[in-house]
Amino acid sequence: MAAEWTQDELLRYSRHFALPEFGRAGQERLRSSAVLVVGAGGLGCPLLMYLAAAGVGRIGIIDPDVVSLSNLHRQVLYTSEDLGRPKAEVAAQRLAALNPHVEFEVFVEALLPGNALELVSRYDVIADGADNFATRYLVNDACVLTGKINVYAALYRMEGQVSVFNYPLEADRRSANYRDLYPDPPPPELVPNCEEGGVLGVLPGIIGAIQAAEVIKVLSGVGEPLVDKLLLWDVATHRQQLISIPKQPGLVIEKLIFYEQLCASLVTKPATQTMEHEIKPETLRSWLNEGKDIQLIDIREPYEFDELNIGGENIPMAELPFQLERLQSGGTIVLVCKTGSRSELGVKLLIDQYGLQDVSRLIGGVEGYLGGDF
Repeated sequence: MAAEWTQDELLRYSRHFALPEFGRAGQERLRSSAVLVVGAGGLGCPLLMYLAAAGVGRIGIIDPDVVSLSNLHRQVLYTSEDLGRPKAEVAAQRLAALNPHVEFEVFVEALLPGNALELVSRYDVIADGADNFATRYLVNDACVLTGKINVYAALYRMEGQVSVFNYPLEADRRSANYRDLYPDPPPPELVPNCEEGGVLGVLPGIIGAIQAAEVIKVLSGVGEPLVDKLLLWDVATHRQQLISIPKQPGLVIEKLIFYEQLCASLVTKPATQTMEHEIKPETLRSWLNEGKDIQLIDIREPYEFDELNIGGENIPMAELPFQLERLQSGGTIVLVCKTGSRSELGVKLLIDQYGLQDVSRLIGGVEGYLGGDF
């Protein structure tokens, strides 16, 4: 039997009660629900704030990281006084002050194959605010295996995306999941992380709030969740797209795997290929002096190129697949990055996926070429 509403709760949730389509029934469903939020970072902060304020009965917070200074322009639950403290603990403390009627469970640890199924099974909905592919695939597969709904969001520079995966349908069917959208993870460094590619500080607030709205819609039964649809939002132009997600035929998830190893395997090269498609700094200098027909492509981010470069064109790593026409000049393509790691991935991408052959990377990158003289 549902607990009686206290006077504090009646006043606190009065605007929800006033909504004809929500009312006390919707609020009761929130109060009796449990959500696990994976990641207490840029997406997790607004997501957690709105779920707690809305009155979700039990909220789990899992994040192994501590607060750092570079977090504060977007992770609005934290202050300068919190630097070095575990994010999950600080978040729970702040949220408890926001709404004392919510129960918080704190996990200062990473979500891993060894703990994922047990943790995910304890909640009604999983809200994925992770910032890496390995965790996203792990969350997805754990949700599929335990029959849980996965409310997903992700960020890239000034763009965000949101969807609701593994939602129950008629006849014991489930909606599309993350692997229907992205069957296999891309190389980990193909898409820059927040440190490399940057992120506009307000973007996580916007996308995290949309993600929270989807969680609340799913739990309360109000509205139409983003089932079999992916919402794309560009904060620079406020353009929105709603893309249908078709189910992948024959897609079966049978068990959890070592996800970090899966992502890493996509960028592992045989030694012969690496030797064949790389050049030393002295070779590049010789080619430039001889006037050899080469196309020098710096695949770092524009701000990195502007700060320090050795010439050539600047085409960031993530834009390579969309700039193939610029890579068809007939000369040898030489990819350059900061230290050589990103260019190794770029060579693999151009050879394995786009069939280019006369392409190499500069060993040691810009730093190796300049020999520390910068």
